[in-house]
Amino acid sequence: MTPDQVPQRLLVVDDDDVFRERLARAFRTRNFVVDTADGPDQALAIAKTQPLHIAVVDLRMPKGSGLDLLPALLELQPKLRILVLTGYGSIATAVQASQMGAAAYLSKPADADDILRALARTAFQPIAPALPDETNTPSLARVEWEHINRVLSDCDGNLSEAARRLNIHRRSLQRKLQKYPPKR
Repeated sequence: MTPDQVPQRLLVVDDDDVFRERLARAFRTRNFVVDTADGPDQALAIAKTQPLHIAVVDLRMPKGSGLDLLPALLELQPKLRILVLTGYGSIATAVQASQMGAAAYLSKPADADDILRALARTAFQPIAPALPDETNTPSLARVEWEHINRVLSDCDGNLSEAARRLNIHRRSLQRKLQKYPPKR
């Protein structure tokens, strides 16, 4: 970095203390000024007082949804580039995050390099609609997994209610959620 360059300020919002601090440390070694928050309230307090360039926001947090935080952050700082990071990735939430103004969307586990690559890919490229073709067709297992996560999200993470809506036993739902998402 040359002396006339100002380091970019980055905000990491995640309820997992260990992950949040590990990610913050990794960005600091890459010459970012890093603020951290464990939920939406802290994130908004920081965004009100600090000019931010990038925000990495967890999708699901006990103190509030990352999707609910997106418009509030963008209202405070319209040029902020937000990456949504989640352990519960699905096409539905990715589309919703994009429509709400997220620059990128990644599934966990992801490190600082993954995040920077995802943001670099979207830096100067408008999001183009995908053309339908056979290679983009998800597998039946993938569609089922995404549907289960969408219903669980609609139920605010309430496993019992999601099991009722899906008409499966609660324990069966737990087993399905413990598996990694199927490949396309």
